[in-house]
Amino acid sequence: MSAVKFILNVIWLLFCGIWMAIAYVIAGIICCILIVTIPFGIASFRLAGFILWPFGRTAVERPDAGPASCVGNVIWLVFAGWWLALGHLITSIPLFLSIIGIPFGWANLKMIPVSLMPLGREIVPTDQEWGAR
Repeated sequence: MSAVKFILNVIWLLFCGIWMAIAYVIAGIICCILIVTIPFGIASFRLAGFILWPFGRTAVERPDAGPASCVGNVIWLVFAGWWLALGHLITSIPLFLSIIGIPFGWANLKMIPVSLMPLGREIVPTDQEWGAR
């Protein structure tokens, strides 16, 4: 990992990563307590790791995701996804108010689709630098 990604991840962790990761862990614990929604809890824990340290990784759709992922995403959206997306939106507002936080605010907004529809996605390392896309 480059030094820039490391620095970005540390700043992210301090400003919003820890709080949003805690929200994902709470959602995962609630899903695991309800037994039937354990797959949602596992997805939530996986996303908590991504939210905690996002720079240098990205979420991509899995080619083998089928209709079960689509149905699961609808259930996730209704019960947990909307409030996690709202958390990203609310967290991005104070970041946009500071100059150093503007890129992190944008990164927070880019995580909203993943928070709404996490099933059928996997977290992979980015193979290109950020500006090369």
